[in-house]
Amino acid sequence: MSHYFCHAHPETLTLETQVLDSRPGRVALAETPFYPGGGGQPADLGVLRHGGGEVAVVGFERADGRTWHLLEQEIELAGTVEAAVEPGYRSTMRQLHTGTHILNAFVFQAFDGALVTGVQMYADGTARMDFDIPGADSERLRALEAPINEVVARDLAVTFDYVEALAAQAEHGLIRSRSVAPPPTPDGRIRIVEIAGLDRQACGGTHLASTGASAPLRILKIDNKGRHNRRVRIGLVGHPGVTA
Repeated sequence: MSHYFCHAHPETLTLETQVLDSRPGRVALAETPFYPGGGGQPADLGVLRHGGGEVAVVGFERADGRTWHLLEQEIELAGTVEAAVEPGYRSTMRQLHTGTHILNAFVFQAFDGALVTGVQMYADGTARMDFDIPGADSERLRALEAPINEVVARDLAVTFDYVEALAAQAEHGLIRSRSVAPPPTPDGRIRIVEIAGLDRQACGGTHLASTGASAPLRILKIDNKGRHNRRVRIGLVGHPGVTA
């Protein structure tokens, strides 16, 4: 996990920055507002504006100790560029990631500390979370929709901090994934996201500043994906993936 600009400045979606290195179809920047993806959250979409126009950013790759912005065209850039994140897509991802934390909090509380076995967010405003909850009653999971939306309506603050990696690993419930732990920052700390009065867990994604900035959430489907795995699909009301 790195110290991303988007963690410290989540509202800054456009940034003038310098090209550090460039190769055909890819560029490394001194600083970037883009979230490069991870933890089930897709990378931001957007463009780089330069002297000759603009080019879409279509992905990211970590190599040679740098995060490379992959470009739609096989061009090389130099000098000063303006990096611009697509605001609607970032907003959807922030809402979804905050929503998955709220869902995770209630599942963790209601099902004896059940751990996450997988998560993925989608551009249509839906996400799926897999939990290790053998024998769970699907109706108990569906019943979480009401308390989830109560948390949204209460507009609880969402903040973050960093703790030493060993301390994070020692604190029960701070790391919720069964198979993977968030990688520490270069200075050996793990980012912790907290929803005031509800939840505190390790995460490197982008989130809302408060829960009330999210659309209401709907539990769309619950699937049995094996003896131990329950998949819960959620969606943001008003988004393409959520029908009336």
